[in-house]
Amino acid sequence: MELIADSGSTKTTWCIIHENGRTESCRTAGINPFLQTEEEILATLTGEFTLAKGPFNAIHFYGAGCANQEKNEKVSRQLDTFFLAKSVHVHSDLMAAARSLCGDRPGIAAILGTGSNSCYYDGSRIVSHVSPLGYILGDEGSGTVMGRKLLSDVLKKQLPEEICRSFYTRYRLDAAEIMENVYRKPFPNRFMAKFTPFLAENIDHPPVYQLVKSSLAEFFSRNIRQYPQAALLPVNVAGSIAWYFREVLTCAAGETGFRMGTVTEDPMDGLIGYHLFNTG
Repeated sequence: MELIADSGSTKTTWCIIHENGRTESCRTAGINPFLQTEEEILATLTGEFTLAKGPFNAIHFYGAGCANQEKNEKVSRQLDTFFLAKSVHVHSDLMAAARSLCGDRPGIAAILGTGSNSCYYDGSRIVSHVSPLGYILGDEGSGTVMGRKLLSDVLKKQLPEEICRSFYTRYRLDAAEIMENVYRKPFPNRFMAKFTPFLAENIDHPPVYQLVKSSLAEFFSRNIRQYPQAALLPVNVAGSIAWYFREVLTCAAGETGFRMGTVTEDPMDGLIGYHLFNTG
């Protein structure tokens, strides 16, 4: 019996794979060692994990922020504390996308969710990686960056009056509350990303469509263009933003000279398939 976790900054999907191939799953809040203390990580597990705690032959945790040994060990310690498992393996969320989307084949793999990320994967390792740099310096095409642009455009009245009025009617937020959530409260990335459904609902308005398409085009031009292999290989993408804006994503890819491959909302199905054939 193994436990797989795919964790972004907003949510974590957990899945137990039983010996007979049967699966059980649940969700908790996101776990990100760049944004949370070890105590906060353990509190999330204690308060929200609803499945059996083991014993597991192995735990494979794929997470946003799991980008170096120090951060990986931070997560690993709390997984080891909370669960009963023979071994704990912590990988980046980008490796989750690569294994889910490409399996054992070379390919371009990317994430477009609350944050964004990308790589060239050779079928077993991530060979090339352009740092996403987070939502202040990068994360082009992510829900956080789109939400940030939307908030800025609403507050500075850069969108048509009817769209601004619709935004305020729906969310009942004023400028002071928005600034408080962005600059003073925890997890501003989650706060900004939560406004992307408004973009999806208003995608037929040309200014909203342009905001979304330009954000996705920036993702391709500032990230995917740096992989020479992307000239020949399709771009495979996982994540909620990729899924809900997949038509705009395909358009942005074409306009920047790239070809789309597989697009999936959640990499978990692909990860289950990968680990059923790669146990341990």
